[in-house]
Amino acid sequence: MATNRTGGAQRPNGAPQTKVCQFKLVLLGESAVGKSSLVLRFVKGQFHEYQESTIGAAFLTQTVCLDDTTVKFEIWDTAGQERYHSLAPMYYRGAQAAIVVYDITNQDTFGRAKNWVKELQRQASPSIVIALAGNKSDLAAKRMVEFEEAQAYADENGLLFMETSAKTAMNVNDIFLAIANKLPKSESGGGAGGAGGARRLADGDTPRASSCCK
Repeated sequence: MATNRTGGAQRPNGAPQTKVCQFKLVLLGESAVGKSSLVLRFVKGQFHEYQESTIGAAFLTQTVCLDDTTVKFEIWDTAGQERYHSLAPMYYRGAQAAIVVYDITNQDTFGRAKNWVKELQRQASPSIVIALAGNKSDLAAKRMVEFEEAQAYADENGLLFMETSAKTAMNVNDIFLAIANKLPKSESGGGAGGAGGARRLADGDTPRASSCCK
């Protein structure tokens, strides 16, 4: 059901080693809001005008470099079709972060995003970091969800919020970076599947680093 793709460039020889932490991140949202396109842009720097629908879920990895820590995201890109909804808990269970995506040109997808947030608040880890992404900001002329409305909702629910565009890359890296900065980097919070802790990788498991580490 899941496909496996990885992205990122190798850390150059001689670069100082930093602490490496690993987090599980899940993307949720209605079908065709651009979840897979956001991930593809983040992991590989690519955009496909016609992206095939995800079946079940796709698994990808990418890293973000902070001052003294390399954060490795294990990303589960879930299918948005209703028939796959029952599978979602398998992917957000044990996740330390989630991005709930809606399409700014479609009010219904914003309502669906609110339902996903409620579900995460009810069933996911209490310490999960949730980001709300208003995707397709390049189609602002067709906007149906106002920025201020989404920002107010995010503020009320303690969510990170950005409008993004997988097509132009606007705020795509930024939203993952904001999540990385908000995640706890200590080892005391639990392990890879714990409520909110990072998993420290062994030296031999150092992941491929993103371009920020060049």
